Amino acid sequence: MAKITQHVVPNLVGGWSVKKGGSTRATRNFEKKTSAVSYARKIARNQDAELVIHKRDGTLQNPDSYGLSQKPAKGKVS
Repeated sequence: MAKITQHVVPNLVGGWSVKKGGSTRATRNFEKKTSAVSYARKIARNQDAELVIHKRDGTLQNPDSYGLSQKPAKGKVS
């Protein structure tokens, strides 16, 4: 099963967009990054997805996982 991701990315008009991983269209657009992150975080929690926040230059900020990726694999000792 492929991992679901939600991304907060800069858009062409100077605001921020929330996009599902692999999608070309934004789920929703925002003027402020904090608003986009808040909205994307709610979606990611609801979908047990990973939240990936990008900086203005496109590099990654701090990814947050709300899904299976945060559970240890069976048979692994941590």
